[in-house]
Amino acid sequence: MKKQLSVLTAIAAAAAFAVTGCGASGKTETAAAQTSEAKPSLAGETSKEAAEAGSSSSEQTAENASQSSDAVSDKTEGTTVRIGSLKGPTSMGLAYLMDEAKNGETANTYEFTMAGKADELVGNIANGSLDIALVPANVASVLYSKTQGQVKVIDINTLGVLYVVSADDSISTMADLKGKTVYMTGKGTTPEYTMNYLMEENGLAAGDVTLDFKSEATEVASILKEDPSAVGILPQPFATAACIQNPDLKTVMDLTEQWDLLNKESGSRMVTGVTIVRSSFLEENKAAVDQFLADHAESTSYTSKEPEKAAELVANLGIVEKAPIALKAMPSCNLTCITGDEMKQALSGYLSVLAKQDAKSVGGTLPADDFYYLP
Repeated sequence: MKKQLSVLTAIAAAAAFAVTGCGASGKTETAAAQTSEAKPSLAGETSKEAAEAGSSSSEQTAENASQSSDAVSDKTEGTTVRIGSLKGPTSMGLAYLMDEAKNGETANTYEFTMAGKADELVGNIANGSLDIALVPANVASVLYSKTQGQVKVIDINTLGVLYVVSADDSISTMADLKGKTVYMTGKGTTPEYTMNYLMEENGLAAGDVTLDFKSEATEVASILKEDPSAVGILPQPFATAACIQNPDLKTVMDLTEQWDLLNKESGSRMVTGVTIVRSSFLEENKAAVDQFLADHAESTSYTSKEPEKAAELVANLGIVEKAPIALKAMPSCNLTCITGDEMKQALSGYLSVLAKQDAKSVGGTLPADDFYYLP
């Protein structure tokens, strides 16, 4: 018991480095796809309390996964899989699956819990109350380290969700930020590390750009509302909501695209959210986990194939307050379902960047190869 408590305490402390997103406080565990109420929080699925070419990858994965779905479904009949996710982009990709499960149309039996903070999910994974969880990428690495390999990552569910928002049309590249003040959240967490990396790799020296950190994304949005010429970095769906509220504002730069420009050869991607599974659950229920991956891929693909229906599901589940905001935000949330070697290459590259800036943000050291589930 003491060992378990110390592990949970360490995880909670390390989770201060995580990227949160539209998280929420409070959760309700429900059977067969009911979800909890949650209150939106900080930047792009990134939170201090918790230590995104998505659609094309998800559609390809969905097609591949559907071919194997029938093969595994017979073996998963009756298996109950307890899944936790954060209120925000990571849960958007699950919305169709949640609805299917509620209607009894899935091979697995799913129980979903939607939480507002990543530490709620990692604690429940660590104590065995959840089997699978969708968490910030670096939190997965921290949890792997603190539990001595008792979790594995099975897919990337969300790529980058951070956008530069302003009415200033002169901004289109990182170099255009030179001499400007940029308002953002995430001091000492992954948003700051991401910006530091992008600025350094684009030749911007310390002091060329002033990063003015605020505690909440709503504070950044308020500054932009008062002064549209100001420059802010907001996660989705906050970026979309800010632009809807003020027609002068627009997303002038996608930080995920900027990351990709720097990593054409390496395959590293800017990763917001990943899906992890308890290692013991995977060992005992491999067919059910593989079935979940097939279902997750199909659910994520649904957001691009049926965006209006998906937006209604997202709003009805309380993930985003209004369907029109969800409809406009989803294409920019970089929802995906990347698995296998592509997942390992993308995620390991991202974690390496974080580790160089602060090893604690990934749990002290980079995870070993057994962290990655390669079916």
